Amino acid sequence: MTLRDPMTMERANLLNMAKLSIKGLIESALSFGRTLDSDYPPLQQFFVVMEHCLKHGLRVKKSFLGFNKSLWGPLELVEKLCPEAAEISASVRDLPGLKTPLGRARAWLRLALMQKRLADYLRLLITRKDLLSDFYENSALMLEEEGAVIVGLLVGLNVIDANLCVKGEDLDSQVGVIDFSMYLKNDIDDYRSEERNSQIASILDQKNYLSDSDSLSLYVSACMYVQLAIAKNNIIKLQEENQQLRSENSLILLKAQQHLEVAQGDVSVERDTYKQSRQGLDEMYNEARRQLKEECQLRQDVENELVVQVSMKQEMELAMKLLEKDIHEKQDTLIGLRHQLDEVKAINVEMYQKMQSSDEEMKKKNDVISRLEEKTNQITATMKQLEQRLQEAERHRTSAEEGTRRFKLDFANKADSLQRQIEHRERQLQQLETDLKIEREWRQTLQNDLDRERETVAQLSTEALQINGLKKEFHRLQDENIQLKTICEDQEQALEELGSKLSESKLKIEDIKEANKALQGGQVWLKDKEASHCKLCEKEFSISRRKHHCRNCGEIFCNSCSDNELPLPASPKPVRVCDTCHALLLQRCSSNPT
Repeated sequence: MTLRDPMTMERANLLNMAKLSIKGLIESALSFGRTLDSDYPPLQQFFVVMEHCLKHGLRVKKSFLGFNKSLWGPLELVEKLCPEAAEISASVRDLPGLKTPLGRARAWLRLALMQKRLADYLRLLITRKDLLSDFYENSALMLEEEGAVIVGLLVGLNVIDANLCVKGEDLDSQVGVIDFSMYLKNDIDDYRSEERNSQIASILDQKNYLSDSDSLSLYVSACMYVQLAIAKNNIIKLQEENQQLRSENSLILLKAQQHLEVAQGDVSVERDTYKQSRQGLDEMYNEARRQLKEECQLRQDVENELVVQVSMKQEMELAMKLLEKDIHEKQDTLIGLRHQLDEVKAINVEMYQKMQSSDEEMKKKNDVISRLEEKTNQITATMKQLEQRLQEAERHRTSAEEGTRRFKLDFANKADSLQRQIEHRERQLQQLETDLKIEREWRQTLQNDLDRERETVAQLSTEALQINGLKKEFHRLQDENIQLKTICEDQEQALEELGSKLSESKLKIEDIKEANKALQGGQVWLKDKEASHCKLCEKEFSISRRKHHCRNCGEIFCNSCSDNELPLPASPKPVRVCDTCHALLLQRCSSNPT
């Protein structure tokens, strides 16, 4: 028995889970006959399975915060491949509650499903394997043939209407765990839904003929009417089948053999097209044989199916009513889109008028610049004088720092030598005290040696006097040390005052440079046509996100990145500045309050 590649087994398992999830979602949605919302369990499990499929083989990227593994990177490529997906990406970036790349990817999947373009977007993505190789390993699901199979299965979701509230949902902290209990059900339901799957396939084939985006509204209405006709035909067929079910008990074995032959044909076709998924095809073959055995038992359950067919008839009638309601809603949305187009045209006319007024203001500013060139020459002369003074102050500062460093080294050496002498004297004093105690204990027994001990005591007294003299000298050295410390502190304070003066002079130079830059601001004023994104947050400008010039640096920002007003040297009145210039000007004002 040969060992298979673990990545191949993972791809086969994910493909089978995607088939079960998509099939169960379509069947449950058609049986419900209503618009799906975020709390619908099969829909939640579908998003979890798609998240696992997109994460398979994803490369881990290193950053200064650690390791980053997110599927938001490959999904952002869809915006470059398909311009229609730019609206979804912009909506995801503007959602206030999303803080992580994983939450943005989950929101993108939900918006693409509501737009019924999830299969189209992923088909464009898997065709560009040269771009996906930067995000996925070589044996990832998105780079292999299993990814194309899953994208083909996603086309069937276009018959489902989803109404998901992405703004209020916490997508960052959700745990993506697959619930296998939803798929452990009786396979008899699969047999009963074969005709329904063939009807859905016919609808999807009609959808492939409508590739032009301008005919999207015609396709929606036509699809709804086709579904109504199919529902009516199903009701008629169900009434005929109720009379023929008892006569079909003898033909079930023949049908089972036909299903087995069809399953074998499907296995041979998939073996030719998907050579790398042989184990998955073997499992499908075994499943077909198991279905054959189960269909042999259907003869006993035919009478129970009669009751089920009656209930299905009632559900189809309810589905017809809901489809008629959806047709009216689609027509209302088309009318609303036309009104929005008229409003956009009016806004474009206003923007053209404002652009003409801004051109006239630019001509006036060019005249002012010619008058201010003479003043800039005078300011450059004063700047040169200030720079010479700054260089002289820096030379004085370096010489003072060198003198203090030498003084500290000499003082430290002297203090260490005196400390060693004091420790030696203290050890001698302790030894003498111990000897004195021993002599006092043996005084009564050693009276004959009293004279000798008196001489030693006299010697000890002289040494004690010497120690007292050393202590006085130590106190004198401590006083000198304190005086030297005070002198050093005074010098350090003088250096700090000199540094503060230097910083003030540098701030004045920066203010003069900023004033010069403000006087020459007309030369670096960025044009509106040259900026398509905000320089700070890099968001794209649109009708709702307007362009604003910073009156300090001349760059173009959005409203949220330039919602500040401060007076500048060129204009005493408060004007609009960006966040970066606002923080820089406030820092200068706080360091130089005068």
